Amino acid sequence: MEHKLSKYFNLLLNLNEHWQVVNITTDFDLKEINIEIKYVGKEVTYGDDNKRYKIYDHAKQRKWRHLDTMEYKTYILCRLPRIIDGQNKVKTISPPWASKHDRYTFLFEAQVITLLQITKNQTKTAEFMRCGFRVINSIIHKSCERGLKRRNLQNMSLKHLSIDEKSFKRGHHYVSVLSSPAGGYVIDIEEGRTKDSAKKLLDKSLTPQQQSDVETISMDMWDAYMSASKEKLPNAEIVHDKFHLIKYLNDAIDKVRRREVKSNQELRNSRWALLKNQCNLTEKQRIKFEAIRNANYNVSKAWEVRENFKDLFGIEKETRHAFYLFYKWAANSKNKQIKEINKVVETFLKHVVGVTNALVSSFNNAMAERLNGKIQEIKTIGRGYRTFNNFRSAILFFHGGLDLYPQ
Repeated sequence: MEHKLSKYFNLLLNLNEHWQVVNITTDFDLKEINIEIKYVGKEVTYGDDNKRYKIYDHAKQRKWRHLDTMEYKTYILCRLPRIIDGQNKVKTISPPWASKHDRYTFLFEAQVITLLQITKNQTKTAEFMRCGFRVINSIIHKSCERGLKRRNLQNMSLKHLSIDEKSFKRGHHYVSVLSSPAGGYVIDIEEGRTKDSAKKLLDKSLTPQQQSDVETISMDMWDAYMSASKEKLPNAEIVHDKFHLIKYLNDAIDKVRRREVKSNQELRNSRWALLKNQCNLTEKQRIKFEAIRNANYNVSKAWEVRENFKDLFGIEKETRHAFYLFYKWAANSKNKQIKEINKVVETFLKHVVGVTNALVSSFNNAMAERLNGKIQEIKTIGRGYRTFNNFRSAILFFHGGLDLYPQ
């Protein structure tokens, strides 16, 4: 019976004739199964050239966590063979079921990766797999490193890029995120949002030829990103994406509302009635909006400025015509004499090329914004990240489009 069980585990572990299960023990109190494996060959291949070496001796017994058998934790135990290489150094042979320095098997690692992709939660994954949080965290880092080595950006078309900032812990701690909106994945992340950090991000992500081939890069009106892009991406047009531009106007509308609500109680609880798209309003919000819309409030005029700006995106036009329409919108907006709106208009005028590019460009930044939302999701689930390396690995693990699995 024991021989049949050993043969059964030989098949499950996909062992060749040189590795054999020699003993299986069960601890019913701890609910653990230990599978002892022995290398029974006299020689072993080692090195990139697969040279054959005689077995010198065997290392001390090691233990690897494997997938559970029923409800029992399962471990593999083995004394790995050692050889003396061509430089007269003693080397330990890696087993076929795990990496050289890990204490868990490839199958265990693959199961963790799959579960993480489902839950997006390291703590819950650790609880389900009945292992420590550090094991899960190390698998995230390791699989990301493996995926980045496998990914070959030189063979990818990266003509359209997006760069954005994201806070990763309390205080003014930011990361810069470079993504491919067309591909729907994050290329890489760099700590900080300065010009130097943006340049470092572009340099480590793209070859000089790829930097030259970039046609458009979408971003907020952040001087550091614009300056770095002009220096590193000589042929790229800067596009201030629609999402960020509308956000500036939404912030202005809300500031006007908060100023006016002090003397107009009708504006109380009206924030979302003014900021949400009309098609998404509830019936209560719609009634509130219509009451405000028909009154002579500055916030109503500010809302009109935003809607008129949004209309500019739906018109087919040449760049010259787009400049004309934009300047006409800017003049009409400033004529309303609303200080919060005037401030935004002046900001747009300082970045008129990037804003106008946004009006005429067919470049769609919707995927980049979805990625931004997904990054916020993993940050929320993880309850923030204390270190940049953890945050970077989490983003790349879930949204880097990487081949994460071992072997």
